Amino acid sequence: MKSRKFDRAEAEAAEPAGGWGSVRSLAGILTREGIPVSGSLVLSLQNKPRGFACVSCAWAKPAEPHPAEFCENGAKATAWELTSARTTPEFFKRHTVAELLEWQDYDLEHHGRLTHPMRWNLETDKYEPVSWDDAFKEIGDELKRLAPNDVVFYASGRASLEASYMYSLFARMYGTNNLPDSSNMCHESTSVALPESIGVPVGTVTLDDFDKTDGIFFFGQNVGSNSPRMLHQLQDARVRGVPIVTFNPLRERGLVRFTNPQSPTEMLTGSETEVSTQYHQVKAGGDIAAIMGMCKALVAADDAASKAGEPAVLDHDFMAQHTHGFEAFAADIRRHSWAHLERRSGLPREAMEAAASVYAACERVIGVFGMGLTQHRAGVEAVRMVANLLLLRGNIGKEGAGICPVRGHSNVQGQRTVGISENPELVPLDRIAEQFGFSPPREKGMNTVEACEAILAEKVRGFISLGGNFIRAIPEREAMEQAWSKLRLTVQVATKLNRSHLVHGEISYILPCLGRTEIDMRETGAQTVSVEDSTACIHGSKGVRGPASPHLLSEPKIVAELAKATLAVNPKLDWDAWVADYARIRDAIEQTYPEMFRDFNRRFLTPGGFRRPIAASRREWKTKNGKANFVVPSSLNEDPDMPEDSHDVLRMMTLRSNDQFNTTIYGYSDRFRGIEGTRMVVLLNRDDVDRLRLKSGELVGIRTMANDRIREMRGFRVTPYDIPPGCIGTYYPEANALIPLWHHAERSKVPAAKSIPVTVFRTNEISLFK
Repeated sequence: MKSRKFDRAEAEAAEPAGGWGSVRSLAGILTREGIPVSGSLVLSLQNKPRGFACVSCAWAKPAEPHPAEFCENGAKATAWELTSARTTPEFFKRHTVAELLEWQDYDLEHHGRLTHPMRWNLETDKYEPVSWDDAFKEIGDELKRLAPNDVVFYASGRASLEASYMYSLFARMYGTNNLPDSSNMCHESTSVALPESIGVPVGTVTLDDFDKTDGIFFFGQNVGSNSPRMLHQLQDARVRGVPIVTFNPLRERGLVRFTNPQSPTEMLTGSETEVSTQYHQVKAGGDIAAIMGMCKALVAADDAASKAGEPAVLDHDFMAQHTHGFEAFAADIRRHSWAHLERRSGLPREAMEAAASVYAACERVIGVFGMGLTQHRAGVEAVRMVANLLLLRGNIGKEGAGICPVRGHSNVQGQRTVGISENPELVPLDRIAEQFGFSPPREKGMNTVEACEAILAEKVRGFISLGGNFIRAIPEREAMEQAWSKLRLTVQVATKLNRSHLVHGEISYILPCLGRTEIDMRETGAQTVSVEDSTACIHGSKGVRGPASPHLLSEPKIVAELAKATLAVNPKLDWDAWVADYARIRDAIEQTYPEMFRDFNRRFLTPGGFRRPIAASRREWKTKNGKANFVVPSSLNEDPDMPEDSHDVLRMMTLRSNDQFNTTIYGYSDRFRGIEGTRMVVLLNRDDVDRLRLKSGELVGIRTMANDRIREMRGFRVTPYDIPPGCIGTYYPEANALIPLWHHAERSKVPAAKSIPVTVFRTNEISLFK
């Protein structure tokens, strides 16, 4: 007999995205964090002009915002930062690091905001208070003793443009391009694929395009959990009758039905908007084949139209003027049989033809994609296939159309824009050298996977982290945690305690910083910072609430003090002047990137932001041949490590719940999927449950099918779910230990977390869930 908890969970899973479920969830976290009134007041300024930019996702911020311009997850992120709970020196005095390592990730962060800089003591195995001056001096002294290329400067996607620019400059003045960031784990496949296809590393659409489009196609992106504010644009499009066609292995709630919590009528009447007009549950790793099937149907229809003397289906004028490689691509399309496409995609021919029919009827199409495409071994080619599809009918470089990669963390795209990159070819090093009077390193630095490989090989001695929870976000967790203790120096700039602070090096510091919601008061007054959203628009962000502790410093201040303690005095760079007035940092950014940041200080507070120039949006192709390029995929198989025709080996994909953001877990309620009280679940197709002779609710183990070493985890609760046969779902980051470090996208090295070959095996454990 099911408990009341799971009856309620199943009822909530049947609800649309948004609606009363979202309202209940928001009220719950504000109450739990002890800020039911003050939190509501702060939220009224989130993503507003003269307010602060959300610390959660990077979805675009409109010039004319809604009264509540935040989503459920964005509100949770803000409440998480505004919490009344504190993690003080007294807390660390009561607990050794060994004790805290036994805590769950949720409990570590939920304990509250960090209040003082802390240094780990080997003798006591405890973090102890340290003065800021001592921390900076000691860290600087250690960095001076280390070889620059033995140190990694990691950045999460949260830091502002100002802090990111300073951080990248600090690393290069120190002597290294080891500047990996969180984009290496998500959208680096986009950054590699799009420059070759259309000449830019980012998307081409703006919010205005969503108002003018007449067709939207989704590939591997869960809007309901990862970018819920986009549901406003999708709802508006559906009201206009715009078709939305979705390709995704799971039927995600936000792409099925939506009730707008800001609409009194919808909330009172329970009315819903059907989001997807077609929903195709492609199997994990089947996206290239599914898009190829659409392209095959389009080319066939164009051939038939040509023979019949009817109007063309493809935009031949656009392709002749603006593209290269269509004939080779068309030849490749024709050689694939429908049977092969069906087997690779997991979809029937009729589904691919139906999607192609909708696409052909639209004049202006937006192609949206997320990590469901980028996190495959052939993730780069999957992104190129979306570009190929759009180029067939001229759907890049015109209003209402374009390619739209939905980025994750709030400024992950902006960090790359201002220099956080391990690839020196992407940074104007000559201009930086002239601007600041030093010789930047020219050799390529380490990305995230390469940094992990070097740590395992004991070739890295120092690791500085500007935000994030690196040790939880990466693959190969078990081996990485064992190797981490051999690092000489680890420094974590953070707002809350997480596992990366506890799996530390010989010398370890936690440096607590201001959150984005907090007032950053400097000599010239309260400071404003800037971020870049997924549509390449730059926005100002100003804290609105007092700091959680008087001992907190801003990220720009921490970076500046670390640089001063480590580097020789540079007459061309006054770190103190920059920290006193962030406008001077923006002046420096404009000097380094004059085309992108023209009149930076004047424009960045413009409602809706200002957009940096995107050449492909104007049909200017900054590619080697000056054209947009069709690229023939080398294979339809996105994950060549999967054994062919094996019924025992399953494709594991990692997922996020609507109660988390990246590695931050807000709770144990994934109401969109009806899962409560645990994150240790494995979602299986009901036929696979029966075929493997498993039972709903029993605990099983998962083993990665790799020859180099055994990777195995136990304690996953069998959960029958609407997922394609042969595919299973587990939560990120819990299942990261099952992902081999070598299992990454070719060329981009993004961990291929969306299709891991695994087996599920029975254990003797008994589930606590009935």
